[in-house]
Order: sequence, then structure tokens, then C-alpha cells
Amino acid sequence: MDTMNWTTALPLIFMAVMGLALLAYVVLDGYDLGVGILLPFASDAEKDVMVSSIGPFWDANETWLVLGVGVLLVCFPRAHGVVLSALYLPVAVMLLGLVLRGVAFDFRVKARDAHKNTWNRLFATGSLAATLAQGWMLGAYVTGFQNDLWGMLFSTGIAITLPAAYAMLGAGWLLMKTEGALQRKAARWGQGALWPMGFALMGISLATPLVSQTVFAKWFALPELFALLPIPLACVAAFFAIRHVLAKPSVVDAGYGWIVFAATVLIFVLAFFGLAYSIYPYIVIDRLTVWQAASATESLVVIGVGVGITLPAIIAYTVFMYRVFWGKAHELTYGL
Repeated sequence: MDTMNWTTALPLIFMAVMGLALLAYVVLDGYDLGVGILLPFASDAEKDVMVSSIGPFWDANETWLVLGVGVLLVCFPRAHGVVLSALYLPVAVMLLGLVLRGVAFDFRVKARDAHKNTWNRLFATGSLAATLAQGWMLGAYVTGFQNDLWGMLFSTGIAITLPAAYAMLGAGWLLMKTEGALQRKAARWGQGALWPMGFALMGISLATPLVSQTVFAKWFALPELFALLPIPLACVAAFFAIRHVLAKPSVVDAGYGWIVFAATVLIFVLAFFGLAYSIYPYIVIDRLTVWQAASATESLVVIGVGVGITLPAIIAYTVFMYRVFWGKAHELTYGL
């Protein structure tokens, strides 16, 4: 491959790596943030099981966020400067929420009974704060960091609706990891989050082309419109598959609760690819393309060696961790 091909291909490869990392983070950390958001609706004993269900995974899930932001920093420094400058406050709120979750996770187990509820509330608060901040960041990114009224309203809309989507993921996770009364509660929580998530996704899908002419041109030109139609149709099919399973307790009891989680993940994945198609070839929509924001080709080659080692290691560890700790969750305890 000659220099020109490397110059063209490497930024796209690293963009794909960054996208994979952020998608993995949204799905994996999304469900444990969802569990945290649902925590206040459970009894004390159920809270212990809920936290236990994410205990082995939640910290490692955030590794994907570190990888995604790290690739943005070293591979696309110009974009990193634009994105982090525009999102300084919500990023700070997200990090504070994640730190609060980490502290509360450890202290809720070790605290005296009189203080345990306080740490539970802080865990839920940290989960909600991180989710709201991520929703705002997504909305601001899609609009190209517009500071006008429509941009602010769009970002606010995603911020206040993303918790429903994460709660849906969390409910699906609990359907797989729990049993008995808590599993039935998870089904009810899923029913409560399903329609808000559906209306939110529909609203975002309709509003996004209106706030971005780039996105409108991508989706409503012919014949592309017909080629892209399977994406929203598949999302609708997944939505009603979730609804069907949640409405049939016998289906969940028979061990098919995983369909709820899988269908929700499918919706997230399809939405991600729809967004990726909408903004390509921009990394900052209407401002910086992938190639304009990329580091020098020589730097990307060196970085590629590190990513080539790190990414397979993270994937292997993630697969190994989920295989080892798979199964029904029980009350979380620490050894003496």
C-alpha cells in the first residue's frame, strides 16, 4: 500500500476503532447505568442483588470509554480540541457522576445499615447524572455544537430521554441475571421504560434531519431513502419484540428474557450505524472531516501498533470476564 492509500485509510480505520469503542461503552456501561437508575424502585434486599448483577462488570465496561476518548485524543487531536472545548461542562458532570458511582458502589457494601440507603441514593444519583450528561453530549454533537435555541432544545430532549433507553437496557439485563420477584419487577420496569424510549427514539429520528441539513440530505435523497429504510423498520420490529416478551410473563419464565436485552442492543446498534452514516465523512459535523482532523500518517502508524495490541487484549478480557461471571446474580458480599 502506498503513502496516499495509508493517508486515506488510516484515519478511517481509527475512526472505526473509536466508533467500536464508544458503541461498546454505550451498550455495556449503558445497562449498568440503567440498573443504577432503577435502583430506587427496588427493596433493600433487591438492591443488593441488582448491584451484584453488575459488580464484576461495571468498572471494566468503562475501559471502552477510556479507549474511545484516547483514540480521539491521539489520532484526531483537532477534533478532540473542538469536542472537549464545546462539551467541557457535561464531560465534567459525567466524570463526577461516574466517580460518585464508584465511591458509592464500594461504600454501600461496607457502610453501617444507617448509612447504606444514603450510598444507594448516591449510586442512583451518579448513574442518572452520568446518563443526563451523555445525552446532552450526544445532542450537542449531532447538531454540530449549535448554541441556538433549536440546538439547545434538541440536546435537552436527548438528555432527558436517554435515561429511559438506559433503564430499558438495565431492565433487560436484570431479566437475564435475576429470578423470582425481582425478575418480575424488572419486566414491569421494562414496560414502564419501553414507550418513553420508543417515543424518544422516534422524536430524535424526526428532529435530527431538521436540526442538521447534512443529515437531511443523507437520509431523504433518492434512491438512498429506500436503501436505508430497513434500519428504521428493523428498529420497529425490535421494539415490538420487546413489547411482546414483556407482556408475556410465561415467556420470561421460560428463559427468553434475554430477547429484551438483545432487541434493545439491536436498536442501539442500528441507531449507531444510522448516526455514523449521517455524519460521514465528518468527525465534527460540517466542520472537520476525518482526514482534516487526523494526526500525521507517520504518527498513526506508530499509534496503530499500540492499538493493535491493546484492542485485542480488551476484547479478549471482556469476553473472558463475561464467560466467567455469567449466570444468575445473588446478594453481593465482600470477604472478611
